[in-house]
Amino acid sequence: MSDLADLPVHTASTRRPLELMIAAPRGFCAGVDRAIRIVELALEKHGAPVYVRHEIVHNKFVVDALKAKGAIFVEELDEVPDDANVVFSAHGVPKSVPAEAQDRGLSYLDATCPLVSKVHRQAERLVAAGRHIVFVGHAGHPEVIGTFGQVPAGAMTLVETVEDVAALDLPDPDNVAFLTQTTLSVDDTAAIVSALHARFPSIDAPRGEDICYATSNRQAAVKAIADSCDAVLVIGAPNSSNSVRLVEVAERQGVRAALIQRAAELDWTFLDGVGTLGITAGASAPELLVRELVDRLATRFDVIEREVETTRESIAFKLPRGLDAAA
Repeated sequence: MSDLADLPVHTASTRRPLELMIAAPRGFCAGVDRAIRIVELALEKHGAPVYVRHEIVHNKFVVDALKAKGAIFVEELDEVPDDANVVFSAHGVPKSVPAEAQDRGLSYLDATCPLVSKVHRQAERLVAAGRHIVFVGHAGHPEVIGTFGQVPAGAMTLVETVEDVAALDLPDPDNVAFLTQTTLSVDDTAAIVSALHARFPSIDAPRGEDICYATSNRQAAVKAIADSCDAVLVIGAPNSSNSVRLVEVAERQGVRAALIQRAAELDWTFLDGVGTLGITAGASAPELLVRELVDRLATRFDVIEREVETTRESIAFKLPRGLDAAA
């Protein structure tokens, strides 16, 4: 029988050190905060159930937490019973969706991010002025579908790459404008916009930046830490555009990067040879998931945390009329 005194003892002091560089800003943005609060307040005001068309934001943890409070998530309005209360997701919806809700007499709240709504209004104005819109975005993304649904069919053309710009065949190339999805890679979009300006010198550009402040800030924060890290972990959903872009930003800085939804998904072999690990979270991932990951890492490593803040966010958006009093 072996002597217990001869067995190796693993204490915090004998664990391998792991420095964490935690990017700031990270996680929830003002639009996500607002959208989640709208569902919570609708549940408080009307009681369960409250129906939500599509995921309110792209994060399973958030969706599951709202389900537990009485939210029911559906893909289309025909799944919503008559006389029910329904919320539209933060990504925005085509005009046909609120029109259908009105026709059916449904009570609805629009949780579209105000920055996405701004792009919708720009699209309407440009089409009213007779411009054809080139929209920079990802095919099939809910935000793209919602924006295309603000204008008549054929009034907008989608491009995803510089090569798509080269292949454009527009009937009136001197009467063109462009808009972009709010959650794109800043660097990718800059290259596409440059190609648009070269191809259509008179193209009408947006007055302000369409890529939202939160997307830009989170990408800049990852760039700030990437050069000092051996690897980067991004907490977010695989269908979250801004989270996937954060992985790409890190990889373009020459750093290994991976996307995980929860700490439990972490493959420990990813940390082989890693002395400094960067951590960030997409705009729809709550801070709770960051702390969950740090706690899991602390079960195997002697963790040293360092937050690297590149900018401070103070933006907040108003709630829809009727809910603000309940806030």
